Amino acid sequence: MKNLALIVAAGKGKRFGGQVPKQYELLNAKPILLHSVEVFLAHPQIDAVRVVICKEHEELYKMLGLNVDYVFGGEERQDSVRLGLQGLECDNVLIHDAARPFVTAKIIDNVLAGLKEHEAVIPVISSTDSARYEGRAIDRDNLKFVQTPQAFKYTKILAAHGAAKAIYTDDAQIAEAAGMEIFMVEGDVSNKKVTIQGDLNMADIRVGMGYDVHAFETGTHITLCGVKIPHTHALKGHSDADVAMHAITDAILGAIGAGDIGEHFPPTEAKWKNADSSVFLQHAAGLVADMAAKINNIDLTIICEKPKILPHKDAMRANIAKILQIAENQVNIKATTTEGLGFAGREEGIAAQAIATIAILS
Repeated sequence: MKNLALIVAAGKGKRFGGQVPKQYELLNAKPILLHSVEVFLAHPQIDAVRVVICKEHEELYKMLGLNVDYVFGGEERQDSVRLGLQGLECDNVLIHDAARPFVTAKIIDNVLAGLKEHEAVIPVISSTDSARYEGRAIDRDNLKFVQTPQAFKYTKILAAHGAAKAIYTDDAQIAEAAGMEIFMVEGDVSNKKVTIQGDLNMADIRVGMGYDVHAFETGTHITLCGVKIPHTHALKGHSDADVAMHAITDAILGAIGAGDIGEHFPPTEAKWKNADSSVFLQHAAGLVADMAAKINNIDLTIICEKPKILPHKDAMRANIAKILQIAENQVNIKATTTEGLGFAGREEGIAAQAIATIAILS
């Protein structure tokens, strides 16, 4: 089954104000639209992404440097979605508002899981506040707030949009009007929509640092960021001794105030003997998701005389991005030597240090 994400970014943002349309405003030093695009591009179950933009904003879009298909939208959001749906080659389509930059891989997982049994799936959250309608109290337990991405069987939502006569506020309403049954899955309170200038202050940025060292021992290869590299020695450790991945894991744990890798995976426990360090990194990423947060970027420095890191950087970067479900340009890997000084200079082992930045919805 081919899954495609359609990101709607053709709005003028009149309520938002500002010098540029809100989807191109910076959030954590990155345009709002780019946040959503990167999440979908990084998701392993999303095969392609198309963006719907306003024709007047084409130069702004091109400045993002995205190698992503785009089409021009229409006057209303509904028109933009209809135009964006035309000519797609997919089985399922996830329609997402660019103004929701805090979308997570977990929400995408949820709607895709729902599509296995249903033709239309929407993420929702429950109300935590008392509610009134026309002055009268209503039962908040029956009140759901609808988010995006909304997922549909492609041919059915395409036909529904083509048949729509009235103006609707979201694609689920169009699907419902066409007789499609709507299935609800869990959304996320962090998946808020940016509407006004003050919404740009929703994210609390945290920074964590990780550092690790492993000595050499007899062997034929080392593992860095999950990539096996031929070498005259191996790295000594209780797990697979992936010093680089350990540093990244500790940086993420530090950013969310969750201790260090040794607290979560004690080296005294036999079950972690020779363990793949990707287990540790996935655990740290899961803790970030549980906090309604997202990883902004990873910056890793590997310190050694040998082996040479450059030939393996791209594979290492791609693997870290895949594990964390972020874009490759959110992962930076570099290497340095100590000019022959210290244990690294004497080629007794390898050190690594990493910095992670996390955005937590405030």
